[in-house]
Amino acid sequence: MSRADIKNVLSVAGSDPSGGAGIQADLKTFAARGTYGMAALTALTAQNTQGVTGVHAVPADFVANQIRSIFLDVRVDAVKIGMIANAEIAEAVAEVLRPYRDTVPIVLDPVMIAKGGSPLLALDAVDAVTDKLMPLAAVVTPNLPEAAALLGETIAATREEMAAQAERLLKIGPKAVLVKGGHLEGEDSPDVLADASGIHWFEGRRTATRNTHGTGCTLSSAIAAELAKGASPAHAVAVAKTYLAGAIAAADTLTVGTGHGPVSHFYEWW
Repeated sequence: MSRADIKNVLSVAGSDPSGGAGIQADLKTFAARGTYGMAALTALTAQNTQGVTGVHAVPADFVANQIRSIFLDVRVDAVKIGMIANAEIAEAVAEVLRPYRDTVPIVLDPVMIAKGGSPLLALDAVDAVTDKLMPLAAVVTPNLPEAAALLGETIAATREEMAAQAERLLKIGPKAVLVKGGHLEGEDSPDVLADASGIHWFEGRRTATRNTHGTGCTLSSAIAAELAKGASPAHAVAVAKTYLAGAIAAADTLTVGTGHGPVSHFYEWW
């Protein structure tokens, strides 16, 4: 592979010192998917596999400065946006990325609540994420509670409700919306993608493990990596979901913490 073939992907997200989620998971995923990862931090967190005990947001202008510095020097082939923390950061990120919306695919993972239940997005920031960031996105990847929060609706409990919420989110302005069905009851974990061509379902069997910390970060980062390579949103989602399924299936081979442990990002090599 030549240097020109290796794509550069930027994560704009928070830090997880335990390594399972946030920019740590994003950078591992970028590497596992054969791309070069970069990161602009939006927040520092104090957390482990049992939960989050503190969040320290980076000043919004400094977040923008990090992103601007990368674009001034490095060819960016895709951007993944994760934890935003507050409205000021959402607005700053939107302002600096807006000129690139038509040339650089942006994947928005609207991170709101950590695996252990701790809030990662201030309530007043939901509108900023919806109004400022979603219209810039090539793909938005909410789980069921996040999709409901973005719409101000109840959480979808059926496939029909999932698809309907995906279509309503699409009307806000992103090119595609992937509503993840991991919170559905049952043995299956289906995801639904809504885009200009219609509704697309991605099936998956649920793996019996509690080690699912960072699955949302990992999936959205894998999608960004595939978009950077030139894949369509539907193909990027299919490849990313297959990769994540393997990482979850291998999660129990790791021994990290006593709570919700991480997935195994490098399962194909270890």
